[in-house]
Amino acid sequence: MKAWRVVLLTLSFLLLGGCLVTFDEPLAANQPAPKALLGQWSSKDAWGQPLQLDISRGGGNTYKAIARSQGKAPEEYTFTVARHGNRWYLSAGVPKRLGGNFVIGGFEVIDGKQLVVYNLDVEQVRQALDNKELSGRSTQAADDNGEGVLIDSPTERVLAYLDDPANSDLFVEAARFQRSAR
Repeated sequence: MKAWRVVLLTLSFLLLGGCLVTFDEPLAANQPAPKALLGQWSSKDAWGQPLQLDISRGGGNTYKAIARSQGKAPEEYTFTVARHGNRWYLSAGVPKRLGGNFVIGGFEVIDGKQLVVYNLDVEQVRQALDNKELSGRSTQAADDNGEGVLIDSPTERVLAYLDDPANSDLFVEAARFQRSAR
């Protein structure tokens, strides 16, 4: 799980409590990421250790993030981006050991100098399931690190829910990076 926590701090796909909101389908990439997303970023992890993130283009509509943290081998992650409404989204596959499927997070690049990554609030997504706004079920993480949610609603329904201004508090800031000096 520790390696995947690097993704939490880099792409922020895991919630701090270890619970995941996963989806049956990834978001389709509908346009290139903003150029300001690409490059080198730095932050500190939850334990105050330095964290480096290098984001570059992958093949086709994909992007690659290489996360480096002190004392650990670099980890590489592939993701896609999509813009819907006023928000940029990240979508990536989840390792099989954590249940597979896909995660969705939000991001914004502020003045080309800060990268802010947002997670979905698992409790609010559970409420959406209870209120029949989305369909899905609760899941247990393979590493027994908490209960997550698997959403099986069609992508159009997921996007309508995520883009609804009434759900703007669904996104919780999970990581903030600064542009690294070149």
